[in-house]
Amino acid sequence: MCTGKCARCLGLSLIPLSLICIVANALLLVPDGKTTWTNSNLSLQVWLMGGFIGGGLMVLCPGIAAVRAGGKGCCGAGCCGNRCRMLRSVFSSAFGMLGAIYCLSVSGTGLRIGPKCLINNKWDYHFQETQGSYLRNDTLWDLCEAPPHVVPWNVTLFSLLVVASSLEIVLCGIQLVNATFGVLCGDCRKKEGAAH
Repeated sequence: MCTGKCARCLGLSLIPLSLICIVANALLLVPDGKTTWTNSNLSLQVWLMGGFIGGGLMVLCPGIAAVRAGGKGCCGAGCCGNRCRMLRSVFSSAFGMLGAIYCLSVSGTGLRIGPKCLINNKWDYHFQETQGSYLRNDTLWDLCEAPPHVVPWNVTLFSLLVVASSLEIVLCGIQLVNATFGVLCGDCRKKEGAAH
């Protein structure tokens, strides 16, 4: 597969993943679908916006750059072909990898620590001492009095962010290598078109 076609496919995969991260992070701000909890009762990992900033906006840029790198290039089919856009995609992909790593680390920490919730009239990270073992014991989830259903809400959305950001790291890494080959070797589509 040509570097341009590969870049386009990777970009079209990164864009929906970044949008999934943005939506998941937005939903974390409204536990149980209610806006009454959007004050200091949400966990720090929700407010760090790993899905919105890291896995979302910081990956959306390389996704768009990769799709554009799959186009004809800044000089059409002429002198530099697609190398200028591929070079931009190299830097964008590195930037996207950093964002996806940020999202993965924040989301993983959010899963390990657990949500901030009310138990016995005390707001705290009550599952922090369990080192993530609360994930396997769903009877503990009902101990949280408020926000209602916050544990399954956080577990589902943070797990989605972990999976999406892991895929983003892989795809940005592939695009980083692909774009580097595109800068050094050019795009093979010009050669394929000349052969026919």
